[in-house]
Amino acid sequence: MNEEFDYDLTPSQWETLKALRTPASKLARMSRYAIEGLIALELAAMHGDMPVLTEKGRKVLIRGSSLLLQDLAA
Repeated sequence: MNEEFDYDLTPSQWETLKALRTPASKLARMSRYAIEGLIALELAAMHGDMPVLTEKGRKVLIRGSSLLLQDLAA
């Protein structure tokens, strides 16, 4: 995998990263610890009091999604 997008995310961080794509009303159930970890990796940022997906986070999510599909096909 491209080093730029090679992150060893926990299942909770991965689910949180995916959840950041959804409307704000669904964000209340996310783990604060997972959000803080994603912010530290610059995959998410705070916009006011709401976490948002960064451009880097979108790229990791897209790259990771395609890798997951390849793993399922194997």
